[in-house]
Amino acid sequence: MSADPVHTTGATSRSTSATIPPFILRYLIAVTDELGADLRPALGRAGLDETVLRSVDLRVSYRQGSEVIRRALELTGSDHLGLSVGARQHPTAWGLMGFALMAADTLRDAVETGVRFQNLSGAMVVWSAGQSPAGYTLWADHPDPAVDTGVGAFLVQEAFASVVTVTRLALGSEFRPRHVDFTFPAPPDTTPYAALFGCPVRFSAPRNGVVFPASWVRTEMPGRDAVTFASLMTLLEGQLASRRTRQDLLEVLEISIAQSLPDVPTFAEQARRHATGERTLRRRLAECGTTYEALVDGVRRERVELLLRRPDATLTDIARQAGFSDVRALRRAIRRWHDMTAVELRGVVHDS
Repeated sequence: MSADPVHTTGATSRSTSATIPPFILRYLIAVTDELGADLRPALGRAGLDETVLRSVDLRVSYRQGSEVIRRALELTGSDHLGLSVGARQHPTAWGLMGFALMAADTLRDAVETGVRFQNLSGAMVVWSAGQSPAGYTLWADHPDPAVDTGVGAFLVQEAFASVVTVTRLALGSEFRPRHVDFTFPAPPDTTPYAALFGCPVRFSAPRNGVVFPASWVRTEMPGRDAVTFASLMTLLEGQLASRRTRQDLLEVLEISIAQSLPDVPTFAEQARRHATGERTLRRRLAECGTTYEALVDGVRRERVELLLRRPDATLTDIARQAGFSDVRALRRAIRRWHDMTAVELRGVVHDS
């Protein structure tokens, strides 16, 4: 362990094209169901459904996750929905990494293991941890600085609520952070925050962070087991390496599609470009939880949203440059992606 004034562990940035396990959305569906809100239409518009979300191998894009969360916030009107979702979680939801946290030696070791393998955990924030003037701190930053305000607040609420909930499950209900900081302004009702965290909660802070009391940081995990922990580290390293390989494939294909627009390479052409068979490429995409058609759709969508920011770009221009057959096809796509008209979307992107 470093004794440096500031010691950061793990990645500090992540592309918004990165993919995540979908368990957060499964918890979100359960909570919104209880609140009388039906998220299933929103899942469908994002190209997801409950059956798909049960897949162990599925990965959901940051964009898909954000869309569903945004709709959940609209339907429920809750400004602390993320707290409810995070408080539902259990370490087993985090897969092998959850078991690794339980087998770690101390709480600090568990936190740093979580940061190290964060891309396997399903988090939609970027975790880092280290010593700060306030004490040992776990920070949560957004991978996209332009994230929707409501979605951004939800993500940090969920992240910190899950950390505190899982820590209590492991070490006991008496665990309390030293204090919790949020960058967003205080909501009208802060009672749910005080009830969940049981410590001072500060809003409009410079950075999102949970500060751990020094005594708790050194606390031994009840399930610590050096042999099991080492075995799990080996497995997690293997998963991480496989994940990097898969992500590289998706990024290469997305770049190839983007550079070819308005023409879209056929699947057979992509297979030839990457010196592989169509069946092999299709299988590799399936292992990533996606299809070539979904990648094309995502690239076109990003191109459309970028072009809509240009006031001189007509819908005819945008349809042509994004590879649509005509403006009608473009309008249908925008309605499917955003459930709004092209004019409405243009207003949204200009305001963001």
